[in-house]
Amino acid sequence: MPVYRHRNLQVVFAVTLVAVLAVSSITPAFPKIARELGVSPARIGWLISAFTLPGVVLTPIFGLIADRAGRKTVLVPSLLLFGAAGTACALTHDFQTLLLLRVLQGVGGASLGALNLTIISDLYSGPVRTEAMGYNASVLSVGTATYPAIGGALALLGWNYPFLLSLLAFPVALLALKGLPTAYPTANTSLSAYVARVGRALANPAIAGMMFATVATFIMLFGAYLAFFPVLAAGSFGVSSLVIGFVMSSASIMTAITSYRLGYLARRFGQVRLVRTGFVLYGVAMIGFPLARETWQLILPASLFGVGAALSIPTILSMLADYAPEDQRGAFMSISGMLLRLGQTLGPILMGAVVSVWGVHAAFGAGAAIAFLTLVVVIVTLPNTSHHHPSGAGELP
Repeated sequence: MPVYRHRNLQVVFAVTLVAVLAVSSITPAFPKIARELGVSPARIGWLISAFTLPGVVLTPIFGLIADRAGRKTVLVPSLLLFGAAGTACALTHDFQTLLLLRVLQGVGGASLGALNLTIISDLYSGPVRTEAMGYNASVLSVGTATYPAIGGALALLGWNYPFLLSLLAFPVALLALKGLPTAYPTANTSLSAYVARVGRALANPAIAGMMFATVATFIMLFGAYLAFFPVLAAGSFGVSSLVIGFVMSSASIMTAITSYRLGYLARRFGQVRLVRTGFVLYGVAMIGFPLARETWQLILPASLFGVGAALSIPTILSMLADYAPEDQRGAFMSISGMLLRLGQTLGPILMGAVVSVWGVHAAFGAGAAIAFLTLVVVIVTLPNTSHHHPSGAGELP
């Protein structure tokens, strides 16, 4: 049976689709929300920050709890809070209350993006794990490509309708409760010994390099690409939001296609080579965006960026899981998730500062510099062959 048909993995796919809907589905409604609630355009972005900030603090804490009390102990309540707070967002008409509910939804969402990957790492090992990570990245890309269109269509009915997609978290919570196995490895040492072991493991240069690469990736993604590519495209070519969305969807499509074949690519070329290639493609894409002279020329760097994301992000996560001892895997993946959230939060701020001083083109120059710096870090810290700890993780259907 193909890996993507395994019931447990399909439940993880459902968790992934819930985890990414909270931002990508509501951004098309931002102009309407600002108008209906009397909010300035400068403040509307707080709806993203309010959701992402709890994860910076809480994701590693939830990972520790998941290691010591079990994955579903954290996953199911998180899904329920995510769904309840997100649905409540559709029922308020006060922006301050909306922000508070987004923070609560962010608390519920803080663990989802890390726990789904932790569960994949529990279920699979070796090349099959990388293949499963690739399928999950493909599903994520389909979500990020389609949610803006779904959210935009719902926003035609009213500014609050996109928030109702959060209702999907409730059946997914039931699926996770009934479908996922319970007997995951859990830590049985004292808390102080557990924390000390995690700290020693994080000092490993390879792990530090992967953590650095995670932050750098999401600074580029949420800073240069998501925040300022629309500004570049509209300013240089005067194109509509529909055209901008089409060009950006080419990146998600390429991520989905490449991720689908990631297991084969990892076996054929090796994980470290895929990560290195990913950062080369990031750098080339960042240089290519401001060099475009016609709108259609933006599709090539966007596609390269999408392939780079497919090669690097799930592969780094799979390698990180290989390094993590079984009883610390939740902590490792959650710390990675925390750094992901940190990159999401810092990216627009850092690139915004660059743009305010040197202009929008400079954001992509900074993005290229980050990509090639990270390539050097990866070359220095990661060995040429993937390192595997004997994890004993099975391949459960």
